[in-house]
Amino acid sequence: MGVGELDQRRRECVRAWTTFVEQGDEAAPLVRPEILSSWARSGAAVDPDVQAAPLADESETTSIWRDSPLQTAVERVEADLRRTAEDGDLVLAVTDADTRILWTYGGRVMRRKAESVNFVAGGRWDDESVGTNALDLANRLAEPSMVFSAEHYASIVHNWVCWAAPVHDPVSGRQLGVLDLSTTWDRTHPIGLATARVMARLIEGALPRSSHHPSAAPLDETADPGLVMTLLGTAEVRLDGQRLLLNRRQTEILALLALHPEGLSLEQLHALVYGDQAITFSTLKAEVSHLRAALGGQLASRPYRLPMPVATDVEHVLSLLRHGRVVAAVEAYGGDLLPGTNSPALTELGEYVAVAVREALLTDPDPDAVLRYAELAPYDTAVLERCLADLGSRPHPATPLLKGRLAAAGG
Repeated sequence: MGVGELDQRRRECVRAWTTFVEQGDEAAPLVRPEILSSWARSGAAVDPDVQAAPLADESETTSIWRDSPLQTAVERVEADLRRTAEDGDLVLAVTDADTRILWTYGGRVMRRKAESVNFVAGGRWDDESVGTNALDLANRLAEPSMVFSAEHYASIVHNWVCWAAPVHDPVSGRQLGVLDLSTTWDRTHPIGLATARVMARLIEGALPRSSHHPSAAPLDETADPGLVMTLLGTAEVRLDGQRLLLNRRQTEILALLALHPEGLSLEQLHALVYGDQAITFSTLKAEVSHLRAALGGQLASRPYRLPMPVATDVEHVLSLLRHGRVVAAVEAYGGDLLPGTNSPALTELGEYVAVAVREALLTDPDPDAVLRYAELAPYDTAVLERCLADLGSRPHPATPLLKGRLAAAGG
């Protein structure tokens, strides 16, 4: 929508607002029903010329923020929130369930505008305190909401556009507050509401599991802490014992980060994932953003790295081989690393692990380990022949099975 169209829309909003202030319900045909309802609530409690939102007690607000799981979640994804605010010259806000702002961050211009109307920590932005706004609507309606220009009841924010989305505890479903994005009306963009939804989901994904509502199921105390990845033969990712549902590309990215604990720059990660494919950095950044949300915010930037305990079956198998524990290594070896991957780095690593396991068996052909390996690589006759040659004429329970495997592979 161009500036001319936005200006026309703004003038229509001003006309509707003026009609309501002067004639009440005569404005009904000119405005959305949810805006009209909020105007009615606002009109009963607030002067349209209110100069700023009222502020809650500072120490009380600090205490609520300190005890809220939202604080941990915001801290985990704060770099992404700040970047969004700075890139779009927005002011971001996170509220509690009473639409009291607990945290804000703004681009240079919007920060000053926000401070002038108490769009700051402690500001009360329910519509009965400061009039119609997107934070209140999203909180009250439990759905993403947008308020444009003079759809705001208070004239102090007629130059604003706001998009807000509720933030829920993903386990209990309890609504914790809202995430709001605000800027000037002339910077209205169609993706504003979608961006608010994404930021709200990002915060939801970063909520600490131990701080969920008491109705949430307790964590399995026997679960492995941190990130545990199975990559050989099949792919499974667990975070603190809970399985994560990731797509193939996200699993590949996570695997590379898990295998590079020192961290990777954007350029390094791109090369390891895509090689010389014509894939943009923006595509990779989007995948990393989704992955960060799935990890509850536990994916650091500059460089990209995983600030948590990490274990993979790849490192486990290689460690067993280094210590000469071939039988245990083959038992832990599930097969090819992420079969079908087109990541050049993971393809190379998969070949390395497969060759290492095979060479270990050729050096130390334990019959039981060879039988296990033959299930994964049924046509590798060299390992079977090496094992039978090592057994020679000595009787062993595995000999008939080894000969049967060899005959089937040869056939």
